Amino acid sequence: MTGRAIGGHQSAAAISTTWLTPPHVLEALGGWQEFDLDPCAAPNPRPWPTAWHMNALADGDGLALEWTGRVWLNGPYGAELAAWLAKLGNHGRGTALMFARTETEMFHRHVWERAHGLLFLEGRLHFHHPDGTRAKANGGAPSVLAAYGQDDMDRLASCDLAGAFVPLRLARAVLVAGLELSWADAVRDYLRRQGGPVNVSDAYRYFASHPKARGNPNWRAKVRQKLQLVGERIAPATYALA
Repeated sequence: MTGRAIGGHQSAAAISTTWLTPPHVLEALGGWQEFDLDPCAAPNPRPWPTAWHMNALADGDGLALEWTGRVWLNGPYGAELAAWLAKLGNHGRGTALMFARTETEMFHRHVWERAHGLLFLEGRLHFHHPDGTRAKANGGAPSVLAAYGQDDMDRLASCDLAGAFVPLRLARAVLVAGLELSWADAVRDYLRRQGGPVNVSDAYRYFASHPKARGNPNWRAKVRQKLQLVGERIAPATYALA
């Protein structure tokens, strides 16, 4: 991310305007190799890549580029971010990292109304300096990953980053099919498609975005119960299809 410093939200003493994405975030999303374009990349030299093609400000205006493939966006924080989110919403394929300013007009217009799913990250991220060193202070606010497109939403739902996943756009067929399945059938289908042992925490992440979990405050108990019913316990909190 370049542009307005994150530290500006915390302290007027911040002087850096470049804050790098923590590498563990990209790793949890499949690694930088899964992204075709970072239109708002940090300037060279970079301690790690963020996409196959990285466009820094010195390379030209990332907003003027033709965006292709899956996009990673850690854009400038502040009012400038709206234009980048608008372009990502129009592009329809990619994931953005930003502060969870859920009440702002920008968030309503470009995230709530356009994104397919959100992962509100637990705690506050520590971004990195241009040389790759981790900032001593956290970003000063909670962060959220916003997925644009079904594939990016699925990746957010299944990644191992700690936080709360919120699906925003589900195809009607998926919603209806999910509601028609019984809990036992849904868990059995999940185990079958995994093709091997699953941990209860992985099952929780998957079913957090499942239609059957909507409006059911006890869905985690349902998942545990049905894992025990249709699965075989092969290790603590780990099941495979019986």
